[in-house]
Amino acid sequence: MAQQQKKEPDQSQLLKVRREKLAQLMEEGKNPFEIMKYDVSHHSQEVKDSFDELEEKSVSIAGRLMSKRVMGKASFCHVQDLQGTIQSYVARDSLGEEEYKAFKKLDIGDIVGVVGKVFKTKTGEISIHAEQVTLLSKSLQILPEKFHGLTNTDLRYRQRYVDLIMNPDVKDTFIKRSKIISCIRRYLDSQGFMEVETPMLVSNAGGAAARPFETHFNALDEDLKLRISLELYLKRLIVGGLERVYEIGRVFRNEGLDTRHNPEFTLMELYQAYTDYHGMMDLTENLYRYVAQEVLGTTTIVYQGIEMDLGKPFERITMVDAVKKYAGVDFDAIHTLEEARAAAKEHHVEYEERHKKGDILSLFFEEFAEEHLIQPTFVMDHPIEISPLTKKKPENPEYTERFEFFMNGWEMANAYSELNDPIDQRERFKAQEELLAQGDEEANTTDEDFMNALEIGMPPTGGIGFGIDRMCMLMTDSAAIRDVLLFPTMRTVD
Repeated sequence: MAQQQKKEPDQSQLLKVRREKLAQLMEEGKNPFEIMKYDVSHHSQEVKDSFDELEEKSVSIAGRLMSKRVMGKASFCHVQDLQGTIQSYVARDSLGEEEYKAFKKLDIGDIVGVVGKVFKTKTGEISIHAEQVTLLSKSLQILPEKFHGLTNTDLRYRQRYVDLIMNPDVKDTFIKRSKIISCIRRYLDSQGFMEVETPMLVSNAGGAAARPFETHFNALDEDLKLRISLELYLKRLIVGGLERVYEIGRVFRNEGLDTRHNPEFTLMELYQAYTDYHGMMDLTENLYRYVAQEVLGTTTIVYQGIEMDLGKPFERITMVDAVKKYAGVDFDAIHTLEEARAAAKEHHVEYEERHKKGDILSLFFEEFAEEHLIQPTFVMDHPIEISPLTKKKPENPEYTERFEFFMNGWEMANAYSELNDPIDQRERFKAQEELLAQGDEEANTTDEDFMNALEIGMPPTGGIGFGIDRMCMLMTDSAAIRDVLLFPTMRTVD
């Protein structure tokens, strides 16, 4: 019984020992924090991949000490770098008496550099026979126990730096995210698009239905907002003659947190003159297919066990037809607001007094259709009431040339044939301001400078906004948006 109750070393005592080791190093004139640089010739995976070429040749690696097994005159350790971990064989005869003593005092978590010859152990593990081990930085904290890793979800998000050290899959996710964004840029650049940057602090946060964050600019004694969209500034650039523009950047929406929403997230918007929403569908399909092939090596995505095929032509369906298919309600046969409300009551769809027929159609779609759109699908022709920046369909002005792109039941992108009629746009803004007065905190307000730009003249234009974080979730099989944000928004703790 006494054996079972043997206590682990006290955490505070272990931390004290590490600081004592640092103090001793300082006394000896070996301050590890004064080391300026270290020449790294290879990373761990490069050594393994090029073993035939590197065997018995000297290499230098650097990384974090993740394990250490001391066996008298010889020891083994594992060093972790960007590409993974590699074993090092550390022997007193190779290092010398003093250097080997110093090695034995190293702690798990210390940053070290290792110089030595590449070889293979009797068990077949590619390793480095150390000839020199240098302490590059002292770790004064204790890493989580290696077999269980860092499993506390809240702590993982708060201390992402530890999460990246302890969970290789997490590092792989963010390396993949970086590749996804690089591929998007590469594809758009190849199509003649120009990457631009627009303001984050704005006086009028328009371009989307969302509540903005508000702040105060002391120098001008002026209230400003953090942008909720990239749209209105990018359209100004189309007016200015930059025919194909895009921006990948953070936007900020003062709304809730859940598995698919974070108040600051990465949005990519692009605008192309002289095309329409059909052109945006073609671009979306080609872009998604290209990124998946480049990053994953396949056009088939498997997310949480669900397979989605980007190789086939994406389905295209109108919102009216989607509601008819999944709810059994034909809005082409509904002509008045009263009829729409009656259908909503019959199908237990909750609506507000301010909602018009088009709003109720959208509510039906959200309630009955979205969850079924697993395979890549373009849902087209949204009602005008929910599309204040979109061109009307000439043959049916109750609806607009707009689509949303869905995968896995999620909205992945939102696109329009952009409204370039300044008279119509002013009327749409006016309707939005009426909604604002009725209590809709997500409604837009009139942006007079944007209106001036439209009056200067904007060519026919197609535009689209992509949720980069959701795209990364699907392509990395990540269950929550926080898993693809390096530092997600968290409640402050004392």
